[in-house]
Amino acid sequence: MAQTFARVEAPERASFSIDAALDTTARQPVLDLVVPVHNEEAVLASSIERLLGYLGAFPFSFRVSIADNASTDRTWEIACRLTRRHPSVRAVHRPQKGRGGALRSAWMTSDAEVVAYTDVDLSTDLDALLPLVAPLVSGHSDVAIGSRLVPGARVVRGPKRELVSRAYNLILRIVARARFRDAQCGFKALRRDTAGLLLPLVENDNWFFDTELLLLAQRNGLRIHEVPVDWVDDPDSKVNVVATALEDLRGLARLTRRSVPFRAGARFRSRRPPARL
Repeated sequence: MAQTFARVEAPERASFSIDAALDTTARQPVLDLVVPVHNEEAVLASSIERLLGYLGAFPFSFRVSIADNASTDRTWEIACRLTRRHPSVRAVHRPQKGRGGALRSAWMTSDAEVVAYTDVDLSTDLDALLPLVAPLVSGHSDVAIGSRLVPGARVVRGPKRELVSRAYNLILRIVARARFRDAQCGFKALRRDTAGLLLPLVENDNWFFDTELLLLAQRNGLRIHEVPVDWVDDPDSKVNVVATALEDLRGLARLTRRSVPFRAGARFRSRRPPARL
């Protein structure tokens, strides 16, 4: 039986229950760039320092949010230390494991105009950040995603990852009629009002989170902007690409059986009955 959802008006200000949060920023930034982490004590500090070094010349005001999900090493301790060292860094802790859930926690508690994320290994070249964010700030797009599968992208990764990625995104285009090319690149951004409308509809808290978010955005008529990126695979990545792909396929099967509501809100340009993916 298809799962149905009642239509829900978007709240004026999103809220989310989290275990702990440290926020030392005093101003409302244009961009809140989230870095989701789980047991990343070895690379967290160096990645955040590198990220802050790049953002020092960024034309928009910013905050970096470390979104820890159920780390059992020193990741949370390091995140807290970084917030004390850098006023533009905050840390959010979620006791449950799940990358998607960590992003939801950080985005739903953000006051920035644009919320985004990048993976902690910084595999995506940061020069793509401004082209990602600018169309959202200007109002020309609602969602922006980095893509390794569009003309202009340059990618360095092994043949297994390349094959699995291309096969999965081809399945998305055939089964779900996806019009975007790369659902899985860890480099995405949304307007905050768009996030407030979409995130309550996203059920998955793990790796399928990205795909579900994008399919919901597409089905409800939102403008998705794709940015070609330079991307170098991290040889030390902990992600099991085959297991992740299988989880994504199970999520896709669930989503195709689900009735998806159309959300009311200023960013959605028409009113229509609930859509079925």
